[in-house]
Amino acid sequence: MAPMLLRVRSITYLADAVNGYELVDPRGRDLPRFEAGAHIGVRLGTGPPRDYSLWNDPAERRRYCIAVLREDDRNGVSVELHRTWRVGDLVEVAWPRNNFPLDHSATRHLLIAGGIGITPIMAMVAELRRRGADFLLHYCARAPEAAAFRDELDLLAAQGRVRFHYDGGDPAQGLDLAAALREPSAGTHLYYCGPAGLMAGIATAAADWPPGTVHCEFFTGPSDVDFGEDRPFRVVLAKSGGEFDIGAGETIINVLRRAGIAVRTSCELGYCGTCLTRYLAGEPEHRDRILSARDRERYVLICCARAKTPVLTLDL
Repeated sequence: MAPMLLRVRSITYLADAVNGYELVDPRGRDLPRFEAGAHIGVRLGTGPPRDYSLWNDPAERRRYCIAVLREDDRNGVSVELHRTWRVGDLVEVAWPRNNFPLDHSATRHLLIAGGIGITPIMAMVAELRRRGADFLLHYCARAPEAAAFRDELDLLAAQGRVRFHYDGGDPAQGLDLAAALREPSAGTHLYYCGPAGLMAGIATAAADWPPGTVHCEFFTGPSDVDFGEDRPFRVVLAKSGGEFDIGAGETIINVLRRAGIAVRTSCELGYCGTCLTRYLAGEPEHRDRILSARDRERYVLICCARAKTPVLTLDL
């Protein structure tokens, strides 16, 4: 689907170094529907789109709301966005995609957000409140001034549905993950999003939860996994008949691009799912952080995956 051109209607201060951006159709039309947990791709300049979670209520049809933390990321994208976007600007936006949906079979929802990871969780809170569902949110931040959406969440905190955890920069002083996740009650599903350290801690603490009850979304690709030395392999495209050698240090995506083959990508880090591709033969070496064990039996993210076998056949 072709990207949309949306107008920046408002820019709001949400917390230290965090701005909220409200995007609308220039003609006032409804926007494509989205579900809680969804994100959109935003293009800045000539670079690839960058994904930002939608934090507003999915029932709303006239706006998309994202929150952007200004940080020294690998391409300076967030700094550039904070510096250049102005109210009234037209920006290129990809249609919503969702790798982090709510599971409607759950009878209770436990939400954990760290820092800017609160953004997809806010949309979940709006959806769960409208459905009258049972939920509890743990919101972890360095300090109150670093926590976005405090006004919206303070009322829920007074009702016992939100708990704030401020660690002053020392994770040991924050939420006790082992205690919070030790004994999941029947029907409870866990959803979490935040910085890498928190994500790793939650994954460890929730390792014994029942299969299919733990859901997460990463904002950065894996940086702490050692896959060993990259080995060359060959990719065969079953539909087009092309064959390409993927050298050490190269990605499938880059080799296909050089050959003039169009491929859809966004993050190119293995966490957004845009380049999801079916494979037909061979054994991939999965290097993403989002595919389930079942998905990995059929699909691969070609922005980061390699092959354990000499040849990997793709359904392209």
